[in-house]
Amino acid sequence: MAEAIKKSHFKERLKGRLEPTPNGSVYVDPKQMDWVPSQFENISMKVLYRNNEEGSMTVLLKWEPGATLPFHKHPEIEQSYVLEGSFYDHDGICRAGEFVYRHPGSMHETKSDEGCVLLAVYRKPNIFFNTAGFQAKS
Repeated sequence: MAEAIKKSHFKERLKGRLEPTPNGSVYVDPKQMDWVPSQFENISMKVLYRNNEEGSMTVLLKWEPGATLPFHKHPEIEQSYVLEGSFYDHDGICRAGEFVYRHPGSMHETKSDEGCVLLAVYRKPNIFFNTAGFQAKS
């Protein structure tokens, strides 16, 4: 019922001048997804969006206490919002409810002593010594 009311609201408001794109929105429920181990020890992920052709990805990352993301380079901006816990690098610490972004070309290693869950948005995959981006552990 609520679904029909919502659809009729848009149809009435637009009055046929514009038509919404059918299936133009993709809804993702992370609660229904399993945490998948990444190639990095003690870091799991839920990929919310990935475009392999562009290299972009939006992902929830779960870091266990003591997890370290090895030294890497950011070819494009990286944006992270911490939902739980904290993680840090040489420049500072980002705690729950805080946001950090990395400049294109920047390099660092990150660590979480207490563990954390964060939402990360990548325009291009990070470049590690022997791999690029986050991948499911094989």
